[in-house]
Amino acid sequence: MLARSPLVRRFAAFAALAALLQIAVPQSAAAEAAPRPLVDVAWLLENNGRDDLVVLDVRNELSSGSEAVYRAGHIPGAVYSNYLKSGWRTEIDGVPAQLPRPETLEALIGELGISNDSHVVIVSGGEDAHDYSSAARVYWTFKVAGHDRVSILDGGYRAYAADSANPVETGWVDPMPDIFTVELRDDILAGREEVAAAQAAGRPLVDTRPAEYFTGETRHTWAKRAGTIPGALSLPESRLAEGGRIVDAARAAGLLAELGLAEAGSDADSEVIYFCNTGHWSALAWFLQSEVLGRKSARVYDGSMVDWTAEADRPLQLGAATN
Repeated sequence: MLARSPLVRRFAAFAALAALLQIAVPQSAAAEAAPRPLVDVAWLLENNGRDDLVVLDVRNELSSGSEAVYRAGHIPGAVYSNYLKSGWRTEIDGVPAQLPRPETLEALIGELGISNDSHVVIVSGGEDAHDYSSAARVYWTFKVAGHDRVSILDGGYRAYAADSANPVETGWVDPMPDIFTVELRDDILAGREEVAAAQAAGRPLVDTRPAEYFTGETRHTWAKRAGTIPGALSLPESRLAEGGRIVDAARAAGLLAELGLAEAGSDADSEVIYFCNTGHWSALAWFLQSEVLGRKSARVYDGSMVDWTAEADRPLQLGAATN
């Protein structure tokens, strides 16, 4: 066999390297196309500044957040959008706090400098389930809009700020608007018809409100009547986050097992619909089943009890009694 010249050897090495790169690049792209639902502070510090990364700060008055709090200190480069005030939920057909229409979402998201190629990391305060539900509801909204490149910062801003060495920025970040196109995914969204059908078929409905709402001792200001949907199971929102963090996979699986939902989400027949007052707390329960555990047949009843009680003929359960 004739020996190859140095030029031929260099060309062969280059071709081999190119072949490896052709294999590696798609694998890397595929991995980035499906980011982890929860990313930690170390990951954010390593990746912040990437051209495709948008850090979205949604701290609001449901905890101890606001625009003023954001201006006083935030993760460098993070854009701000108040979950309560910026249009993430709106009134539809007389029912408040609903998922906005596609064209409204496209404008809201695009104005934040987010495109369909962006990886969005959502930052809440990192306080409790009430606070994390803001991040989960925004995360769910992105998913309904057909956008999978989205994560929540585990521990929220509280975890980030716990280390004084982590850089903090003050003032306002003015994003460069981009184009975002909604591709509606309604398989994770439930309306009153889907809820009624699930109830009739005996499929699980899970009420994530505090116990006093579930039993009918109190009701949300916007709800017409107290009580819950007959046959619903109770999973109080306070159990969805512990010690300032969203519960881990083992704890989430245990919570579902307590409700008899150990195999929930494995197929269409085991669909679970989560609800609360306005689709806020239920988004966090959905996040745990669908994203943390990967049991994908979970849905959120967007209007929840405010929508359910809007019509007087819809049945309600008060404690052990049905109204």
